[in-house]
Amino acid sequence: MCTYETQKVTLQGSAKSGSDWFKAKEATVYFDHPVSAPYEHSLNVDVFGKVGDEHRRVALELSPQSARELALSIIELLDSYAPSTI
Repeated sequence: MCTYETQKVTLQGSAKSGSDWFKAKEATVYFDHPVSAPYEHSLNVDVFGKVGDEHRRVALELSPQSARELALSIIELLDSYAPSTI
């Protein structure tokens, strides 16, 4: 099921591409056919930023089950360790 619905999220943080860390500025999240993962559909997350003048991207293609587990783990940890920052 390809909806072509893409959600954009403004980020404040860092990401690593190769041996370089960069400021993570934006992410896109969408459910579509993966490029590399062995699934018919995957939840895809692309994180974008720059190192100097060079644009960087980190891409995830997750099975729906893995994406749910990751999302629940993030929420659980934030609720446990950083409730005052939310």
